[in-house]
Amino acid sequence: MRKIPLAMREEMANDPFYSRCCISGNTHEKIEWHHNLKFGGKQVNEMFCILPLSKSIHDNIVKYKEKCDWIMWNRANNEEIRRYSKAEDYFKTKEQLNKKYGTYPQVGMDIFLR
Repeated sequence: MRKIPLAMREEMANDPFYSRCCISGNTHEKIEWHHNLKFGGKQVNEMFCILPLSKSIHDNIVKYKEKCDWIMWNRANNEEIRRYSKAEDYFKTKEQLNKKYGTYPQVGMDIFLR
């Protein structure tokens, strides 16, 4: 596992998005920060691709990978998507996932108020 830099950890700890599971909305179970994107054989340390998951979901990440990708690519801005769209077109991936799961709220919005 790649270590998250201290400054980023502090920023994430102060961001309400990271206080609950982004899949279930669960707050009563331990929240683990999941590196959802690997690029060039390494886990990417950018906030858009580190997702808060309850331990039970993190333990079954294979089952939830597609939904994590949906959340991650919708949290990314166009420049971030472009930076990682080398071998795979992540704009297309985002579009396909949005067709399947619907529109994801913008960064900073509480996804559980819908």
